[in-house]
Amino acid sequence: MNVAVIGLGYVGLPLAIALAEKHNITGFDIDRSRVGELASGHDRTGEITAERLGASSIQLTDDPDATAGADVFIVTVPTPVNAANEPDLGAIVAASGTVGRQMAPGAIVVFESTVWPGVTEEICGPELERTSGLKAGADFFLGYSPERINPGDREHTIERITKVIAGQTPEVTERLAELYGAITSGGVFAARDIRTAEAAKVIENAQRDINIAFINEVAQICQKLDISTHDVLDAAGTKWNFLDFRPGLVGGHCIGVDPYYLAHRARALGHEPHVILSGRNINDAMGTYVADAVNDRIKDNARVLVLGLTFKEDVPDLRNSQVGDIMRRLEAHGHTVVVHDPQAVPEEAREIYGIDLADDLTAGAPFNCVIGAVAHAEYRGLGPADLAALLTPEGLLADIKGMWRTTELPANIRRWTL
Repeated sequence: MNVAVIGLGYVGLPLAIALAEKHNITGFDIDRSRVGELASGHDRTGEITAERLGASSIQLTDDPDATAGADVFIVTVPTPVNAANEPDLGAIVAASGTVGRQMAPGAIVVFESTVWPGVTEEICGPELERTSGLKAGADFFLGYSPERINPGDREHTIERITKVIAGQTPEVTERLAELYGAITSGGVFAARDIRTAEAAKVIENAQRDINIAFINEVAQICQKLDISTHDVLDAAGTKWNFLDFRPGLVGGHCIGVDPYYLAHRARALGHEPHVILSGRNINDAMGTYVADAVNDRIKDNARVLVLGLTFKEDVPDLRNSQVGDIMRRLEAHGHTVVVHDPQAVPEEAREIYGIDLADDLTAGAPFNCVIGAVAHAEYRGLGPADLAALLTPEGLLADIKGMWRTTELPANIRRWTL
């Protein structure tokens, strides 16, 4: 098939590269610099190696005309929330318009972006009709296959996961099964219809968000009880059906966003999503909770080193990282904050959070407090002497991720763990 992948970020690029092994693939992105760096063999997301990029037959472009006449268009653009945590469909609507101006009769348009149930058929479909002059379900056809990319995960890659698919007609579903089934050993699962597939995606991450929120609330209770959350979870985890979730910050492009899409649709239908939003409220407040807990344990006008800014370990993805909340809250308390992250792109950190990352981990040491915010490999490997060198006598090591729980520290170093 001739396939155009619209959007070459964390989701679109791995998909396009995998599909290019079986089909003629055009990868389109509106970001010219992104296309240029990929053409030079560099993927800033770290998902695809330079060798694999160089060996791929994918045609990269920032010219939408290059996608004209594709048999299948796959849309993989971001669906974020705005400052009020309301869904922002701007990118997916714009992408629909771009596709509509390029597609020919008989095309299939598949959306992978996370949305609330109904967006594909009720919002994207009409935009495709408006810009193409064609009729959905007659002249062109819709499909949905939710993305399941987990940044930095080398086990659950696009070539191994089960791909959920749904087409506007049984024939379209069969074609999607052929398209996706050829690239994954995990097989495909045909959902009953497009709205079912949309709902399946949005609840996957809402479920995980709720489970983490429960553990974060448990962590806050354990703090008041003066017992270790991790010790409690280790004990509880010996039961065969206990779910192994750990406390921490919830960010990224999915878990911290998708529940708001489901909540938005629920409210539009007259249902108040109490459990979903309760979980979101707890997790959204964790950055502030951590900063306040640290503030209570350090002196006024302290110098604080924060280790890690990305939303999870060993990836450069800065989207929706709650470490920014910690930093801003500590600064509001009057402290001076230095942030270090060997994985993050400095230009992106400056653009998104307005901070200049420290080049050297030890520059400016010793600090009154060191916060282990993200468990990058570079930090997990720090030993007692390394940590002690970063801290003043009686300094505080705040270990959010519990990565140094078993590290023996000098007697004059205080420790706090979430």
